[in-house]
Amino acid sequence: MRKQSNFLAYIFLLLTVTFWAGNFVVGKFASLYEVPPFSLNFYRWLFAWLILAPFTFPEIIKKKEYIIKNYKLFIILGVTSITIFNSIVYYSLNFTQVISGVLMISTIPVMIMFFSSILKIEKTNLFQIIGVILSFTGVIVIITKANFQVLRNLNFNKGDLTMVVAMFSWALYSTLLKRQKYEISQISLLQVVISFGLIFLIPIYFIEYQIGFRINLNAPFILILSYVVLLPGLASFLLWIKGISMIGANRSGVFLHLMPILSAIMAIIIFNEKFMFYHFLGACFIISGILLSNKKGKNA
Repeated sequence: MRKQSNFLAYIFLLLTVTFWAGNFVVGKFASLYEVPPFSLNFYRWLFAWLILAPFTFPEIIKKKEYIIKNYKLFIILGVTSITIFNSIVYYSLNFTQVISGVLMISTIPVMIMFFSSILKIEKTNLFQIIGVILSFTGVIVIITKANFQVLRNLNFNKGDLTMVVAMFSWALYSTLLKRQKYEISQISLLQVVISFGLIFLIPIYFIEYQIGFRINLNAPFILILSYVVLLPGLASFLLWIKGISMIGANRSGVFLHLMPILSAIMAIIIFNEKFMFYHFLGACFIISGILLSNKKGKNA
């Protein structure tokens, strides 16, 4: 029974990373078709919220006292996952390559261990500490393109820098997600998280609108929105939550290593992106960090 449960969790997580890999590619398409990133994210979660509402409202009303009691946690979950992570990924892809973005995102499993240690959810060991250092070194190599004059002159690609914010935001979300058991179903938990995330997205959406970045209601926007709402939006979040509940955040996080591979292949085929030497060097540091982080050792 346990093997069958694990196998099902692996299927859920494999589908999750496939949809998320496609999200980076579609996010790049959004930048090419000049779809405003924060507006795209706002409509993505607004439509997801509307789709989920009929299925979740009865339980949410029933559990309203529990939700109100834990509103601070739900705010953090909503802001880190819905408001920050998704918005920043779409924004970053206006300035950086898909390959660079997904390589940095691939460090999230290591960062989950880092936050788990800081928040005293799980103990860490020396291998994990070294793994965090190596993985973050890989991120720096990618950000600087292995040219440390960039670091010296602080002449960074802003898309790479903001992707680091997204990376830490999702790692914190995943860590907090496993901190406690929730008294609501997974689909209602997703709805609550979306609700709080949307509250903080609304002012950002209006700021972007007032600046002059507005949605053009055309075929590319409809196709992009349909994909991000249904697959990396609803399906992936539900599958991710379910996978974590079945085998834990650390083991689930390992599946994120497939995402850069899938996204890189898509980016090379679709956008003719080049896998540069600094990508290879950064990936070596990141992979080394991941392997060390998963090595057993005495707790520090």
